[in-house]
Amino acid sequence: MAELLQIQIAHLPQFGIACLVAFLASILGGVSGFGTGLILPAFLAPLVGVENVIPVMAVAMLFTNGSRVLVFWRDIHWTHVRRILIVGFPACVAGAYCYTLLNANWVAALLGFFLLACVPLRRILRKSVFQFSTSVEILAGGGFGFVNGGMSGTGILLISILMSAGLSGEILIATDAVTSLIMGATKVVLFGGFSALTLELACVGLLVGFCTAPGALVARWLLKYVPAGIHAWIMELIVVIGAISLLRHSLW
Repeated sequence: MAELLQIQIAHLPQFGIACLVAFLASILGGVSGFGTGLILPAFLAPLVGVENVIPVMAVAMLFTNGSRVLVFWRDIHWTHVRRILIVGFPACVAGAYCYTLLNANWVAALLGFFLLACVPLRRILRKSVFQFSTSVEILAGGGFGFVNGGMSGTGILLISILMSAGLSGEILIATDAVTSLIMGATKVVLFGGFSALTLELACVGLLVGFCTAPGALVARWLLKYVPAGIHAWIMELIVVIGAISLLRHSLW
């Protein structure tokens, strides 16, 4: 216990920066309407190290998705959860394991490319009118699971899959939240088992998750003053800048 207290005191400045980054990223995510998980990695990379970003985000998103599960518990559509997890769960384990094998440069490169790809991908998926069959939903869940295992900000993929399967409204939010929570908990356990998630990093992740909550309230207030249509552009610009920063890191 005393050792844990010493660790926390020694890294109070680091934890303070993590809290501020989480709060600001939550505001930015709130005014754009998507992907706090797309913004945080670029800000957290210099703080915790590129190779530690995904484990820290896995812990942080437990808080975010867990709170949504509690709020929307009665709206969960368990049939779709099972369909996503049939192949998605083992694929998530495989993706997380592959992540533990990568060095910092590879992590920075893959994360940077993924963030860049998410900007046009979000626009394409938003306009998609495909209707998934059961088998296609299961296969798509497998693809999402593998990417989610080693990346952050993949919620846009799961949301798109569930929408293409016919979900909307509170059922969509609830089903997305519980699926993400299960996969997130799996990642935390696996990262901890392979020593990719230390006690210090877990504490940073918990603080990051906790500090995203008040940012949503500020974002709601800002939406009254930010012109319509500007929100997503602001977010995409920040994501692109962060992705370029990560790609530069991967070359050094």
